[in-house]
Amino acid sequence: MITDFNQLDLSKQYTYADYLTWTFEERVELFKGWVKKMSPAPNLTHQRISWQLAMEIGNYIKRKSCIAFSAPFDVRLIGKAFIKNAEDHQLIYTVVQPDICVICDQSKLDDRGCLGAPDWVIEIVSPGNTKKEIDDKYLLYQENKVREYWIIQPTDETLTVFDLKDEKYQFRKIYNNVDKAPVGIFPEFDVDLVEVFRK
Repeated sequence: MITDFNQLDLSKQYTYADYLTWTFEERVELFKGWVKKMSPAPNLTHQRISWQLAMEIGNYIKRKSCIAFSAPFDVRLIGKAFIKNAEDHQLIYTVVQPDICVICDQSKLDDRGCLGAPDWVIEIVSPGNTKKEIDDKYLLYQENKVREYWIIQPTDETLTVFDLKDEKYQFRKIYNNVDKAPVGIFPEFDVDLVEVFRK
């Protein structure tokens, strides 16, 4: 059992089975088996944006069969692997914790989180995020067929939206802090970015 992050061999690939045995305090994600240490607790701006988004989404989906979750919440992405059941931990190499995700197929949910792609993922960029990390998640979500992907940049108060079409992300638009952003998976729902970025 690994009890300290420094015991991990970062040149080695791990599985979800390994991940479940780790007892250290640091939050990590697995990107196709490679460990990525997450940033320290998000700052005030990040948390405020996340809360505002969660309230807007929650008020809308309470009339739907979908459920929203905020980090920390494990999403196990399986790519093209054949998973017979949720206990095939050795076959899972990717575990991420999106800032917010919406899942409409509740059969993907279990006590450990979500097995398979959410319908909608929102990531709020933190100061420590690198372009590579952002690109890696874009590719992971595309490969796993997350239907809609939003990236929020708190520093310039913008939202970039991608919609999955023919198994590839199509750039839709960059919205700014005075716009209403339509939600592709819920055509009658717009997120008011004035409220999301309100200080």
